Amino acid sequence: QEQLVESGGGLVQAGGSLRLSCAASGLTFSNYAMGWFRQAPGKEREFVAYISRTGLTTLYTDSVKGRFTISRDNAKSTAYLQMNRLNAEDTAVYYCGAGRTLSRSDYPYDYWGQGTQVTVSS
Repeated sequence: QEQLVESGGGLVQAGGSLRLSCAASGLTFSNYAMGWFRQAPGKEREFVAYISRTGLTTLYTDSVKGRFTISRDNAKSTAYLQMNRLNAEDTAVYYCGAGRTLSRSDYPYDYWGQGTQVTVSS
């Protein structure tokens, strides 16, 4: 059974850092592009970043450019999101998705994790 499990969320002060992980099982991880999305209270889920199957292509939403870094380790079937200089606007539940194509939209992603809460205190 295909499964994605996020971890690494928590409470952090503004300006701090967190590293999210997304561990995949039951699927051939290297066959999937990986995306990170987030959903803040009362808002729709929004794109944060994606990374291609090889890791050679990445894309970020403007608000996180220069602060967040997406990466992956295909040998460990895990994707990561390093988040630096966090601010209150980054507070959300963060989700990882696995899909056959790179997309800023969430609908092409085939599998999703359960989400991990990130709370930034100002």
